Amino acid sequence: MTNPASPLLVVPVESRADLRRFIDLPWSIYRGDPNWVPPLKRDVRAAFDPTKHPFHLHSEVQPYLALRGRDVVGRICAIRNRNHEAIHEESVGFFGWFECIDDPEAAEALFDAVRGWLRGRGLTALRGPTSFSTNETTGLLIDGDPRPPVLLMAHNPPWYPALLEGCGLRKVKDLYCWNILEGAWPEHLFRAEKLVTRRYGTRIRTLDMSKFDEELLLIRRIYNAAWEKNWGFVPMTDAEMDHMAAELKPIIDPDLALFAETPDGEAIGFTLALPDFNQVLHKLNGRLTPLGLLKALYYKRKVTCLRVLILGLMEEWRGKGIDVLLYLAIFRNGTAAGMNEADMSWILEDNRKMNAGIERLGARMYRTYRLYEAPL
Repeated sequence: MTNPASPLLVVPVESRADLRRFIDLPWSIYRGDPNWVPPLKRDVRAAFDPTKHPFHLHSEVQPYLALRGRDVVGRICAIRNRNHEAIHEESVGFFGWFECIDDPEAAEALFDAVRGWLRGRGLTALRGPTSFSTNETTGLLIDGDPRPPVLLMAHNPPWYPALLEGCGLRKVKDLYCWNILEGAWPEHLFRAEKLVTRRYGTRIRTLDMSKFDEELLLIRRIYNAAWEKNWGFVPMTDAEMDHMAAELKPIIDPDLALFAETPDGEAIGFTLALPDFNQVLHKLNGRLTPLGLLKALYYKRKVTCLRVLILGLMEEWRGKGIDVLLYLAIFRNGTAAGMNEADMSWILEDNRKMNAGIERLGARMYRTYRLYEAPL
C-alpha cells in the first residue's frame, strides 16, 4: 500500500523500465473495477515508439510518472501537436494518458510538469485529455450509464473530474455519446429512406477489401472534408490514416464499412462501424498470448454491440437524408451479424444538427465525456 507520507517526486519517462511502469499503472488504479477494459500493453508501448506511431513524425510528447517512494501513484503525458497549432492558429498544448490515485498533490505535481514542458515551447494554454489527438481516444468520462466503454472510448474513476478541477482546469467542451437498440428505429426513417433513394438515386455499397488501398483514398478524402470545420479537428496525415487502417483492418467487416454513391458512382459519404472489440479485450487482461488469441476468436463471435466510429458526408450532400440511408444500412447489417445495439460516439455538444439527427433515429444520449482547458 502506498504511504501518503512518502515524499512525492515527478520524473520524465526516459527508459524502457520507466515506460513499463507507465504502462502498468492502470492495473493498480482499476483493480476491482468491473467496467475497466485493459488495453493491450503492446499497443500502448507502440504508441510511444517514434518508429511505430506516425504522430511522432510531426509532433512531440513527453510522458511523466508521479512517485511516492518506490510506488507509482500517477502518470500523464505532455503533448505538442504541431498540426493543431498550424491549422487552428492557436498556441494550445495538450495532455493525455492521465491516470492517478485519489491524491490531489500528485495530480497537481503531474500537471505542473506538463505546464512547464508546454510553456518551454511557447504554448499558452493546456487542453485535454487526448491521446494523442482528437482522432484517437479523447475526453474524460463525467456521467452516464455504468458500463464498460466501447472501443476507442475512455473509462476513468469517478474522482478524476475533481482532481482536474482542483488543478485549475475547466470545461471547454462536452462530447455526447448515443445508443440505439434493435427495434427502436422509428417508422419515419423507412419512409425517408424510400423518399431519399427515389429522389437522388443514391446507392449504398460495401467496402471492397480486395481494393483496400484505393478505398482508403476515398475514405481519407471524405473523412477530412466532412470534419474540416469541426471544433478542434485536425485532419489525419497520410501516415496516420494508414496507421489507423492497419490497426483496424483485422476487425473490419466489409458489411459495416459502407459508401454512399451517386448514380454515376461518385462517393459522397462513408460510414465505418466496428464490432465493439472492447467486449473481447475485457477478457484478455492486456496480453494477446496464444491462449489470449483463442479467447479473442471465441469472444469475437459473441460481441453484441456495434460502434459507429465514422459517418461523414461531403458538404454539398448534407441535409438531404443521405445519413439516414447509411445509418439504416449499418443498423440492418449489424443486426444481421448478431449485434443488437449500436453506439454512436462522440458528437460535440454544440453540433446541434448532428445530435438532433441522431435523436430522430430513436437513439438516447447515454454518456457524456468532457474536454478541459486551462491557461498557461
